[in-house]
Amino acid sequence: MTTTAPPDPGRYTVALVMIVRDEARCLRRCIDSVRAHVDQIVVVDTGSVDDTVAIARSAGAEVSHFTWINDFSAARNAALALSRCDWNLVLDADETVYSGHHILDSLRREPPQFIGRIEVCSAFSQAHGQSAVQEASSWISRILPRTVRFEGTVHEQAVSDLPRKDLPVVVHHDGYMPEQMRGKQGRNAALLAQAVASHPDDPYLLYQLGKEHEVRDRFAEAGHAYEQAMRLLDSASPREPGWRHDLLLRHLFVLKALGRTAQALGEAEKAMAHWQDSPDFFFVLGDLLLEHAIQNPEGATEIIPMARQAWQRCLEIGENPRLEGAVKGRGSHLARHNLDALSKTLPGL
Repeated sequence: MTTTAPPDPGRYTVALVMIVRDEARCLRRCIDSVRAHVDQIVVVDTGSVDDTVAIARSAGAEVSHFTWINDFSAARNAALALSRCDWNLVLDADETVYSGHHILDSLRREPPQFIGRIEVCSAFSQAHGQSAVQEASSWISRILPRTVRFEGTVHEQAVSDLPRKDLPVVVHHDGYMPEQMRGKQGRNAALLAQAVASHPDDPYLLYQLGKEHEVRDRFAEAGHAYEQAMRLLDSASPREPGWRHDLLLRHLFVLKALGRTAQALGEAEKAMAHWQDSPDFFFVLGDLLLEHAIQNPEGATEIIPMARQAWQRCLEIGENPRLEGAVKGRGSHLARHNLDALSKTLPGL
């Protein structure tokens, strides 16, 4: 066991628990980001052919092996079973803890009676060849009492009746960058398709399948999955589950990419009343309106001022990173950039 703090009888303990495969690029970076704040490091390798195992051992991890059976929950649960600690921090190798280390330290004084959700900020490149890197937030259950396990073959979720508690721990994730995505080509798509075939009425699986298609620019397939997920959620609260916000924004983006701006604007109008606190919603709405104006130049003089109003609304709301899928800057500099560009390009509108 790797111990980095003096013994303290009676305290609670914290383990870093990971599953990995061919993560030599980033594994040490991940472990180093939390080494001083955990009592045990568990790494379960699922079939690496690079230096992953050697790096894990040199970083002080207890390394075990698990034969991959196309089931992320099975691998994660096998790793969790090796933890001897009261709390388990679950990270992927392409993640690093950026801030909130004091919260990890404070777990040693907290009885394990809740599941901690932390903010995972994922870097991604804009679509259509643009080079700017943006960052989107997701709140994910990653700090678990020792008895909690996962379910789901892909995009697995912690299953427990324990309350969820949002903790100010920020994790940076670079696995959605193009060079990393190329290495994962097709890894999840087959598992998601199989899961959806087994559970065709599960909107979360359809949402995840849509995301998998979207990041590969398969917009028609993504749109179909998102539409199915939206339809299945029609009977739910307009703001529940939390990932519905991200689903809506992605659906609108894909409809725009497919040239179906009129349909997208109809969907946005139906949802607008429920997302008055979302700069992301109004940012995407502004993009939709501008694209609609380009497609319908005869109405541009009426449509473009509405796009301006949408981006101004983003600035009025400000940033709201608590919303699932929130992109940093849409309530500030990204909206201001669009307003400035519009003023320079079309000063009279």
